[in-house]
Amino acid sequence: MLPFGEPRDRGSSVEEPAPVSEGYLGYGRQCIEDDDIEAVVAALRSPHLTQGPRVAAFEAGLRAATGARHALCVTNGTTALQLAYLALGAGPGHTIVTAANTFLGTATAALWTGAEVRFGDIDRNTGNLSLDGLAELCGPDPTRAIVVAVHFAGLPCDMEQLLEWKRQLGFRLVEDAAHALGARYSVGGRMWGVGEHPEIDAACLSFHPVKQVTTGEGGAVLTSRDDVAARLERLRGHGMEGGVVGPFGGEPTPWFRAMLELGFNARMSDVQAALGASQLAKLPRFLEERRALAARYRAALDGYEHLDGGDARREHAWHLYCVRVPDVGRDELIEHLQRAGIGAQVHYVPVPTQPWFRLRYGAQSFPGAEDHGRRTLSLPLWPGLGRRNQERVIDALVSWRQRVAA
Repeated sequence: MLPFGEPRDRGSSVEEPAPVSEGYLGYGRQCIEDDDIEAVVAALRSPHLTQGPRVAAFEAGLRAATGARHALCVTNGTTALQLAYLALGAGPGHTIVTAANTFLGTATAALWTGAEVRFGDIDRNTGNLSLDGLAELCGPDPTRAIVVAVHFAGLPCDMEQLLEWKRQLGFRLVEDAAHALGARYSVGGRMWGVGEHPEIDAACLSFHPVKQVTTGEGGAVLTSRDDVAARLERLRGHGMEGGVVGPFGGEPTPWFRAMLELGFNARMSDVQAALGASQLAKLPRFLEERRALAARYRAALDGYEHLDGGDARREHAWHLYCVRVPDVGRDELIEHLQRAGIGAQVHYVPVPTQPWFRLRYGAQSFPGAEDHGRRTLSLPLWPGLGRRNQERVIDALVSWRQRVAA
């Protein structure tokens, strides 16, 4: 039997099913407009299809949007995490520390480097990593640890405290910002975008269709470190670098790129980047729409537990809007919503309770993450959802609460 006695994992490892009707509302959806389509068509008509000038332009846009010194685009968010870990030296004998409440890729990307993963429980108010016991999770030599701060649903972790721990213990610090493009947080009395603070070693983004902007599939790594950026550039391109040594060990030549380490083909195409750059120009509008939808959910849904919505120190990017169902019967609520043509999702069944991880690490206890995984539901939230469709969702949730309370 799988964890919690559920017949299947309701995590978000696949895209939404085909709509059951024209009015079906999934928990997330891309917002593609005519200018996005025109940008992709222009790329298809250009001389460049794979990584080229449009990828460079998209990376420049990401630097401008986040304040990060470097931005390198890759094939997806999980690849972004794996390359970031490798660029920071992860391998056998290293530990990746992260929250039990995350997507599988945060952890599996670490395991592919040869490192081991240690999970921490969550802060119940946010769904983010609890900092209690962080020093113990980093192990006897914290300098061989990478702490991955997952900004769950789009709300930044307590980065000021995490940076203080980093200074004390010497671990490397990565932001898993797959949910958080556009989020900001306060450190040292000023606001920083994800990947912008100079003490953050790397921040990873996802451009899956349900994220703030999309390239279809895609991801990026942001970093302020020149050495990390150089290694990321090499790793995403088969481990090759030009201008180091020539063919057969001779002098460098303009046409020869030497393979210096075992790398990957993790390049984004210009077609994807054309879509990404068009979408990125709309990020302020998309964020504004997400925040307005979140505010209406919070105001309308009495009887549900709402997660922390951010404050002056942490600006939420609202990838997800999650509520916790106060009664046993979350699966019944999912079925109730499905009958109304509304899709909802669970983010997340805790990674350590997944069968493969239980076989590797044994049974572990994460009371906060397990309660979150049993009771939390992600509601439809995307630009273009609109007030009328949102009212459908709210009405269905209110009617369910009234029925179970009767």
